[in-house]
Amino acid sequence: MDDSKINYIHKDLAAGRWFELSLPEQLGNVGSEVGRATRYHRDGQLERRNRALDRALELLDLTISDLRWRGPRLQEICRAREVLADTFFGDNQYHDSPEALEKYFSHFAILARRNRWHKDIAKEI
Repeated sequence: MDDSKINYIHKDLAAGRWFELSLPEQLGNVGSEVGRATRYHRDGQLERRNRALDRALELLDLTISDLRWRGPRLQEICRAREVLADTFFGDNQYHDSPEALEKYFSHFAILARRNRWHKDIAKEI
């Protein structure tokens, strides 16, 4: 499919910036949207939840298209997308919860933050 015809929500990221981020940074950003979706879901704000999920799924799709993550990593990313969609929109065949998914993705945000901190410290030395 020609990406120029896709109407991305995250236009600047889809244009290339996303592919400069590490995997923890990418998945940590997905986690931010999952966290929003979880909060809106809990509060019964389904329209806002669905918009956050659209953003999360788009970011996961961008991550899936990142050629750096081929192999077992790609399988894990695809499964995470499948579980996310199933939890909120499907039959919940994986018996997961919005809170568990938020926790799963939050670990990547923590790792990305730690990695960035280590890089910043190394620059100062």
